[in-house]
Amino acid sequence: MTNPANEPLILSAVRTPFGRRNGALRDTRPDVLLSSAITAALERAKLPGEAVGDVIAGCVSQAGEQGANIARQAALLARLPQEVPGVSLNRMCGSSQFAVHAAAQAVAAGDLDFAIGCGVESMSRVPMFLDLTLGQRAFTGFDMLHPETLARYPIPHQVESAERVAEQWKLSRSDVDSFAVESHRRAHAARLAGQHTEIAPMTGVDKDGASFLLDHDEGVRAVIDHDKMQSMPPVFRTPETGVVTAANSSQISDGASAVVVGSRAAAERHGLQARARFRARVVTGSDPVMQLTGVIPATHMALKKAGLSIADLDWIEVNEAFASVALCWAREFQPDMDKLNPWGGAIAHGHPLGGTGAALMAKMLAGLEQTGGQFGLQVMCIGHGMATATVLERLN
Repeated sequence: MTNPANEPLILSAVRTPFGRRNGALRDTRPDVLLSSAITAALERAKLPGEAVGDVIAGCVSQAGEQGANIARQAALLARLPQEVPGVSLNRMCGSSQFAVHAAAQAVAAGDLDFAIGCGVESMSRVPMFLDLTLGQRAFTGFDMLHPETLARYPIPHQVESAERVAEQWKLSRSDVDSFAVESHRRAHAARLAGQHTEIAPMTGVDKDGASFLLDHDEGVRAVIDHDKMQSMPPVFRTPETGVVTAANSSQISDGASAVVVGSRAAAERHGLQARARFRARVVTGSDPVMQLTGVIPATHMALKKAGLSIADLDWIEVNEAFASVALCWAREFQPDMDKLNPWGGAIAHGHPLGGTGAALMAKMLAGLEQTGGQFGLQVMCIGHGMATATVLERLN
């Protein structure tokens, strides 16, 4: 049984604004993005850097500027003491959510008093799949995967899996486009209301290269051109057979996030205020061909571990990798739709792969605090058939 003194608590959770690909954060290296998030998280937690036992960072394309263990590089850039180590991991889209889980697990085990779970992706500077193609022939699909794996599981591109999800749950083009419009509407309303207290602003550049303070997600649209959206062709399929377009899928983005986790005893010893506790931490595998449906079993597992039902939740974050994923989840669980992605999701604010997980956790916690909610669920689909899920309980 876990020692109650070692119970892992969230002390702070922040994220950078998300920039569009080749947008305001195009000149910002990923190690700088991550170090900025780490610095902001420590400042908000009021925790000195020398108290940190480890920096655990999620990053998907660990190549180029995201190679060489970006967790360690960012920790050094953040001017943490050289004695603070770092490790980078890749659980694809769930990378930084799992990095927070790993930080919590180290604290719960009594190995560390404090740890940082974080993540980053600069998709402008380190293109997706660079780790598969660097120094190799041109990438044409998942042709770098082992033939035996592909013979057993003919893994398609995630867009094709999203199409199969839409088919199985009978989601129309109108369904997914309407969901995308609502994501932008909610995200824009949240920005206008100043609700994104989890965002730590940072310097960006405009189209002419002039510096400015970026304090919002660059991809959110105040106005949606419905005619243009409806005219966009499906990414892979014909208009007669497909519904997945760039407009109802997550945006390619740049961003980072960080969550400071500490034990109950250590937080009390340092006089720190805890913001949330973990009710459940889950990771699971699912069908690699459907690929994106793991959010359903992961949710069942997380709710069972937490001893909660969908009706008990005050805030739900289902990562909008594709509108069809969030909608199939909603069809299965029939939630109060006002509680599902209340401030919009990745279709509007973007999805910087390795940085999204901890960012959604920070957003969810900010939302719970502002609305007085108690319980929040975060769940993310992951490539090749996996999912991560977290249930948090707000403490203050």
